[in-house]
Amino acid sequence: MRAIKVVDYDPSWPRLFAEINTEVSALLGDRLLSIDHIGSTSVPGLPAKPKIDLAAVMISDAFLPAAIEIMLAADFVFHGDTGEQRWAFTRDHDGYGFRLYLCGPNNRAHRDRILFRDYLRDHPERARAYADLKRRLAAEADGDWDFYTGGKTEFVSETVRLAALRM
Repeated sequence: MRAIKVVDYDPSWPRLFAEINTEVSALLGDRLLSIDHIGSTSVPGLPAKPKIDLAAVMISDAFLPAAIEIMLAADFVFHGDTGEQRWAFTRDHDGYGFRLYLCGPNNRAHRDRILFRDYLRDHPERARAYADLKRRLAAEADGDWDFYTGGKTEFVSETVRLAALRM
């Protein structure tokens, strides 16, 4: 098992997102509703795994099969459905990588990730608590991704609940 690496915030992450955003936008064209920077790299100051997470939201679920084929042809590695009607792809580069999720316009998992991101952006004390949790879990996990991810579940759920109360 490889170690889970959580690194300090890198100010280049927004630029890396902008670059992949441009590429994915060109690939998916007018079938695309939005591309959102999600995950820890989307929260200024938050430590993260060195992988840029982004979500490409299609204007309709009907366009998802074609979008999956386009991304496969564009040198992204396909990981299938995450179980949330979101299809995951990755691409690695030296020192960092991308994780792309494709979903339809009314995807609840995507909505929750936007709520989580925006809440952490607006509440630095909550972001600091998340950073502390991630670093502790990464150190304790000994490469066990289920332990690391599972250890964040309660914090993420509570944060999404708090964010939804603000709506």
